[in-house]
Amino acid sequence: MKLSSTFSTLGLALLLGLLPPTALAGGGHDHGETPAAATGTAMPRFAATSDLFELVGVLDGQKIALYLDHAGDNSPVKDARLELDIAGTSVPVTRVAEGEFQATLAAPLAEGVSPVTATVAAGTDTDLLAGEIDLHPAAHTDAAPAGLDRRTTLMAGASAAVLLALVAAWRLRRGRTARMGNTQRVGGAA
Repeated sequence: MKLSSTFSTLGLALLLGLLPPTALAGGGHDHGETPAAATGTAMPRFAATSDLFELVGVLDGQKIALYLDHAGDNSPVKDARLELDIAGTSVPVTRVAEGEFQATLAAPLAEGVSPVTATVAAGTDTDLLAGEIDLHPAAHTDAAPAGLDRRTTLMAGASAAVLLALVAAWRLRRGRTARMGNTQRVGGAA
């Protein structure tokens, strides 16, 4: 009886381990809706840095959002002028706010790596920043990550295998005990 209780406890623990945490939460334990996971592909971006400045560009189709900060403290660069060159083509830049600019490409960038250079002039500081943007076709889909499903399946399979092994061991032991009991009862009762 003690052995079957142990197997029952182990089996229950394995099954509870497979349940999602939200299934175990009772009333009053709701923490609200879980935030939606980000899906889709990230927009291509580039970074160009120097000792004085950091420039990040985010490409959305033919539009580029540019963010210019001081390298030392990440604060936006005030009253800056920015000239941008991508793959040998000068790209007109418009100031949107302190440290924020926007540009529009005349034509979409070709796939592959394109060099990016930016000339920054702010007050008495002038600097040339260099970087590159790497464009490749989207390899991601909007589906949920397959690794999570595979991991859950593997965990469930491993737990089931352990549970089956425990049940088989229990039955084997129970069968031996029953056979041993039958051999001891041979003979008549007085």
